[in-house]
Amino acid sequence: MKRVFDIFCSLIISFIALPIIFLLIIISKITIGSPIFFKQERAGLNGKIFYIIKFRTMKSLKDENGKLLPDNERITDFGRFLRSTSLDEIPELINVIKGDMSLVGPRPLLKEYLDLYSPVQARRHDVRPGLTGWAQINGRNNLTWNEKFEKDIWYVDNQSMLMDIKILILTIKKIITKEGISAKNNEFMPPFTGNNDEAK
Repeated sequence: MKRVFDIFCSLIISFIALPIIFLLIIISKITIGSPIFFKQERAGLNGKIFYIIKFRTMKSLKDENGKLLPDNERITDFGRFLRSTSLDEIPELINVIKGDMSLVGPRPLLKEYLDLYSPVQARRHDVRPGLTGWAQINGRNNLTWNEKFEKDIWYVDNQSMLMDIKILILTIKKIITKEGISAKNNEFMPPFTGNNDEAK
């Protein structure tokens, strides 16, 4: 039932959002350049690796040694707008339709994090990752990594269709209010570096 719901809603949303998608592609091409889309390997259901698809929000600016500049020096004003409105996530509907993701679930994280999770934290991969999730409506980037993982596991243990619908409705509210977009004291969430607390 959840998979049918994901496909049906994703197709409807994609159709309705087509004019917006075309407009975003044009503006992205002008302000950020090619490629329009950002692809990155992420860990999904059972740790299976897939390529997430998003609108690119940063330019590929490098220093004299050919190393990418810090994120806060590469992100554009339009990129900040995309992030603050979560419009950069729209292409992930393709991932949902393909079956890589669900509309609701723990957010898909870098594949490099797989070896850093505690056994409990790794349970976030017992379900498909989502466009939004329990952590996103309860703090989002204002949460610490451990707090995020605790909420992810809570969702894994308590998921239901009614819960998913509730999360989707509250997500729309969060997007409108732009609550929790940036991490505390930082525009970008710091990378997860692991922990030694097996209880979390």
